[in-house]
Amino acid sequence: MNQDFKNHINKSLNKNIRMDGRKKDEFRKITIETGVISTAEGSARVKCGETELIVGVKMGVGNPYPDIPEEGVLMTGAELYPLSNPEFEGGPPRERAIETARVIDRGIRESGTIDTKKLCIKAGEQVWMVFLDVAPVNMDGNLIDIGCLAAMAALKNAKFPEFKDGKPDYKKLSKKSLPISKVPIEVTVAKIGDNFLVDLTDDEEKFVDARLTVAILEDGNLCAMQKGGDSPLSEDDVFKMIDLAIKKSKELRKLL
Repeated sequence: MNQDFKNHINKSLNKNIRMDGRKKDEFRKITIETGVISTAEGSARVKCGETELIVGVKMGVGNPYPDIPEEGVLMTGAELYPLSNPEFEGGPPRERAIETARVIDRGIRESGTIDTKKLCIKAGEQVWMVFLDVAPVNMDGNLIDIGCLAAMAALKNAKFPEFKDGKPDYKKLSKKSLPISKVPIEVTVAKIGDNFLVDLTDDEEKFVDARLTVAILEDGNLCAMQKGGDSPLSEDDVFKMIDLAIKKSKELRKLL
């Protein structure tokens, strides 16, 4: 990356000016739609600036894991299609897709968002399996935060299919929602030079020294964190980034 250009970016950030004119702690305009996929049990489309994501929820019936025979299963995946960004390549999931899915999954899983015991049909034999699929339509940065927001909107939108004779009827959705008790919001704070930013665009992400994704619950408690980027973070950096993440999570939560 051109160092002179990065120095120019840093000088602008020191004046609280970003490439697109936003303030350092300002998100782009966000819109949320739910029920956008007729063949899914739940779905959501979230737009944040030029970033647009669709998340679908599918439910199946399968065998529980042997060590948790009375709990259902959550599985999260992300597909980064070349049509959404020229830097993405086709084929098996690569590092960025795997990280995106894992960080979104961790926030949902560690928060206890879904009461997985209520997904049990018959202990040791049948449980509901919830498949969460994240797919960007257009990627202009901040996949994890927007993906988590879309995931939570889709999960809240989801309804169980009718269950008859030991099999789900996907042509008929019931009125029963997923057993959701907590709603984690993930906010990624990036450090460029001495500046902390949220909701980075694709161009801004190329200059990141370090980033910290924080999953926050309704009461302000943290349930997960993920550090990224090549540069280290000091203890003071981490606390400043967490404080900013908590502040911004309150704004994002209102959208749900």
